[in-house]
Amino acid sequence: MQPHCVGRTMASASLPPLSTPQFSVQASPTTSADFHTPLSLVRYCSSLRELKQIHAVAIKTNLQDDLPTITRLVSSCTIKPSEASVAYAHKLFDQNPEPTIVLFNILSRGYSRLDGDLSIKAVYLFSRVLSVGLAPDFYTFPSLLKACAASMALEEGRQLHGLALKLGIVGSNIFVSPSLINLYTECNDVDGARKVFDGIPSPCVVTYNSMITGYVRASRPNEALSMFREMQARDLLPNDVTMLSVLSSCAQLGALDLGKWVHEYVKKNGFNRFVKVNTALIDMYAKCGSLEDAVSVFREMEVRDTQAWSAIIVAHGIHGRSFKAISIYEEMKRAGMLPDQITFLGLLHACSQTGLVEEGYKFFNSMRNEFGISPNIKHYGCMVDLLGRAGQLEEAYKFIDDLPIKPTPILWRTLLSACSSHDNLEMGKQVIDQIFELDSSHGGDYVIFSNMCAQSGKWDEVDRMRKLMGDRGATKVPGCSSIELDNVVHEFFSGDGVGSSISTALHRSTDKLFEELKLVGYVPDTSLVNHVDMEEDEKEMTLRYHSEKLAISYGLLNSSPRMTIRVVKNLRVCRDCHSAAKLISSVFSRRIILRDVQRFHHFEDGECSCGDFW
Repeated sequence: MQPHCVGRTMASASLPPLSTPQFSVQASPTTSADFHTPLSLVRYCSSLRELKQIHAVAIKTNLQDDLPTITRLVSSCTIKPSEASVAYAHKLFDQNPEPTIVLFNILSRGYSRLDGDLSIKAVYLFSRVLSVGLAPDFYTFPSLLKACAASMALEEGRQLHGLALKLGIVGSNIFVSPSLINLYTECNDVDGARKVFDGIPSPCVVTYNSMITGYVRASRPNEALSMFREMQARDLLPNDVTMLSVLSSCAQLGALDLGKWVHEYVKKNGFNRFVKVNTALIDMYAKCGSLEDAVSVFREMEVRDTQAWSAIIVAHGIHGRSFKAISIYEEMKRAGMLPDQITFLGLLHACSQTGLVEEGYKFFNSMRNEFGISPNIKHYGCMVDLLGRAGQLEEAYKFIDDLPIKPTPILWRTLLSACSSHDNLEMGKQVIDQIFELDSSHGGDYVIFSNMCAQSGKWDEVDRMRKLMGDRGATKVPGCSSIELDNVVHEFFSGDGVGSSISTALHRSTDKLFEELKLVGYVPDTSLVNHVDMEEDEKEMTLRYHSEKLAISYGLLNSSPRMTIRVVKNLRVCRDCHSAAKLISSVFSRRIILRDVQRFHHFEDGECSCGDFW
């Protein structure tokens, strides 16, 4: 028996639900009709209470140990599992005198669909199953591995991997191998996932999809795209799942030209009939800096779901089009679509980009009051960001302090960034203390606060922060910017690569560019470099070789005049780079689109779309 087939049969029933069962209970021996009565009635159940009634009838008719009846009851408990229904299914399993591996597989599948802390119980039960001599099969491992992935139980997952290898059911199996790949990627071991993949003699589309998705989750888009090309070279036809991951890779890279090629591939192969693929196209175009293309895809969609509406709202939000995002939300409601958590994330982010505090509070309150949606940590983060950007630092601090959940370091980091933007060192001290109580390993926290101290001339505090950072082994993520030219993505790191001939030439060109910019008013903001022992020209050189400046210089050198320069940065753009980009856009008549970790900046004719509010 295949448990997933039983589930489909059950889910397809559309007869009226059972209320109170009316049976004529006869003493043993039972007739053939009586034998099948509880089994046939399970399909009509709509609640756990009704399933329990069926179980009671089975007991009264001496069918409490009948394997088909118990199997059907356990399966019904696990189709749309809750903690209560799976616990009841577990009792049914325990009470069966001769359970089978099929019955365990069904129960395990139910556990794997619960939250991580609950799903891991399937693994504990499996050890008991092994102890009584039941042999696992191909259907046993996928749900167990999924349970390990959900609970981040990598060690238990590795033990299951070892057992599967011992039993010879890894390799080309289309159920087990993708589950193993998913386990390792969910547990942040994408290299372990690749080892599993490399051990598959003839990988299929499903295993390729698992590996591509794993690379996307690990923010390794180049390797995801390499896998896609390898898949094509093997003449394996991708499916809609493949395209979702490929589009996510393009979005991470900010590779617009490549994204447009993928869009053509999508249309040519009919994947644009899938709503999710179109939604991924909207997201890709938005994150690659082409809001116009994102809007075009959205308007051409024949069917739009909540996710599609949310994607276009988010797209306008990250590009600073706050009022347009709100307008689309009103259009969404008129179309009869209900918002979800992502919709409100987009709206709150949009409000934060232009300081719409009143509107932000309105959307935040309407989540629960109007739509019954509970805010999560990301919504709280958007509110802190909104208040912080608007300069309402005390209100933001109080908002975090009054949360119904324990604040995370990310919430406090959001406020620390706002303290830095508004030069509020006093509150910055309070916030950095809160951060260090929760997590002292993030190098960026030390750098931000150290820069604030340097701005105020508190050099003793700067030295203390540097020492703390070193003693605690905290490291700063290096600034990295990328630019796509001729379908090739080029990456630049701040101050890196001076030794190579290409970088040396680029640095010379960058030097020349900024000497020319000085003639038209550019003044390096060396106050951003908090090294008191550095000479002024050294500080200026440090600023000049920021990764986004190198990427923009490379774009000027290697693209045709008036071509838009699109740059993606992994951190927040600094004040000096922002000023320089505005000036470059005016002097060279170039449109520059810079995506940093928070939003898009569209530089044109010496102005930025953010209005210097970021």
